Formats: sequence, structure tokens, C-alpha cells
Amino acid sequence: MVNTNVTLCGLELANPVIPASGTFGYGLEFAKLYDINCLGSFSCKGTTLEPRFGNPTPRIAEGNAGMLNSVGLQNPGVDAVIAEEFPKLAQVFRKPILANVCGFSVEEYVAVARKFDACDQVGWLELNISCPNVHGGGMGFGTSCDSAAEVTAAVKAVTKKPLIVKLTPNVTDIVSIAKACEEAGADAISLINTVLAMRIDLKTRKPVLRNITGGLSGPAVFPLALRMVWQVYEAVQIPILGLGGVSTSEDVIEMMLSGATAVGVGAANLRDPFACKRIIEQLPAVMERYGITDLKSIIGGAHHG
Repeated sequence: MVNTNVTLCGLELANPVIPASGTFGYGLEFAKLYDINCLGSFSCKGTTLEPRFGNPTPRIAEGNAGMLNSVGLQNPGVDAVIAEEFPKLAQVFRKPILANVCGFSVEEYVAVARKFDACDQVGWLELNISCPNVHGGGMGFGTSCDSAAEVTAAVKAVTKKPLIVKLTPNVTDIVSIAKACEEAGADAISLINTVLAMRIDLKTRKPVLRNITGGLSGPAVFPLALRMVWQVYEAVQIPILGLGGVSTSEDVIEMMLSGATAVGVGAANLRDPFACKRIIEQLPAVMERYGITDLKSIIGGAHHG
């Protein structure tokens, strides 16, 4: 028998697989397909203080080894999520979730975090300072040490729950930003969010996305994500939720060897709604194939020879 349990910021997960924010909604659609209690947890859709329609269409484009999106944080607002989505979710999911906190100012991040902190269903707050598809917020807070530390400290001051800060890869030095977040009180780091990219339609000779650029996700970004998880693991003492292009059980093992305690699965859910279920079911056999009896024992293992 193998042990797939891991512990993320003091909360135990039956396995490290966590569907990433923006690819799993608020869980209900997937609960119609399979018992989502097989998941370690999941990160709910990025949520803002007020409802958002998101960016104009078209806002999805294909890539050769992934996809681009510029959805722009479409969501019903935090009050509607708590009043409508969470009660329905409680009927089908018995585990704590990650609440993905988004905003356009420090004050808005704080307001959303304070509301989620009062919810029993929320186990962790995932502070999204890395969305590349909104203007005046999102990624703007995650591109400098000072702004990342400021919003991290402000949110940490209003929550008793573990705070996971989600970082953008669209920077020159992700290590310094991760360290700034740790020093400001982050309990864990989540990385990476999508990579800024674009496509052009040869017939119209215009960008495919109405927003011009969008976030690239899928297998194309896995090596980049792996590298950044490796670098941040070397620099911080707090856990890492590693994500970016993960689509197989082997990817989960590789991400954990690089330094991740838990592993997010994003675009794979959009291509195959059973992706996380499949990864979890195949994980024990993959562990046995590589002589792994306890997943906790391999976290950061590639750093130690």
C-alpha cells in the first residue's frame, strides 16, 4: 500500500491533487460527472467583491500545446458565492476548499478575504495577485516585491485561515517576490498562473482575442512552471502549491520532486472533465512504479540528489 496523503498548511489532504481556480467553477458542474470528494481539495473560481461579466468575446483561443484565455474573472461576486454557490456545494463536497480571492485594490482584496474567512467551508485563502487578464488589478499586484508584500500583509491581518499567495510567471524575478510574500506573512505560495501570450488570425490579420493578449495554460507551460517551483522551493521555507500544465500522475510526481507539497490541475480539466479523477486513480500505480511509498517523502526530493 502507498500513502498519498499530504499536509498543506496544517490541513491534511487525502491526495495532493487540487483543480486550479478558473477551471473547476464552484465544483457543481463536475459533481454531476463524478464524486468530487476524491479530490484533495479544489480552488474555486476567482471571486471579486462585485459581480463581473469579464472581458468581451472572443476570449478563448487554441495553442499548439495548450490554450489561451482572457475570461477576465467573470464571477457573481463574493456575496452571491457565499449565499448561493456554497450551500449547493455543501450538498456534494465534504472537504474544505481554497477560496480564490481577487481584487482591484488592497481594500477590495481585504473585503473579499474577510467575507471568505467567515465561511466554514473555506480551508485556505488563495490570494490571486497574478491574473493577467484584467486591468487595474490582478497581476499588477504580483509584479513587484513591494506591492505583493503590501496586499499579502493586509489580507493576512484579517484572516485566521492559511493564506496562499498565487504568483504570476510574467516577471523577471519570481524568487524575490515569493520571498517578499513569505516575509509579509504568507503561509504558502501558489505558482504559476498563466503566461501572457497571444494568437493572430491569418484571415483577419487581427489578434484572435478581443483583449489582444491572454493567459497561456496547458502542457506548453509545464517545464516553465517546474523551473519556477524549483527556484522558489530553494528560497522559501513555506509550502508550495505547484501548477501549470499538469495533466498526468507522472506530472504530479515531477512537480512534487521539484518542491510542491500539493499540485494544481488546470487546463486539463477543460480538455477532459475527468482529468483529476483519472490522475488520482492512477497515482498509486505510478508511485509503485517509481518505488514511492509515501508522497510526503518526495517533496523537494530532486534537490537532495
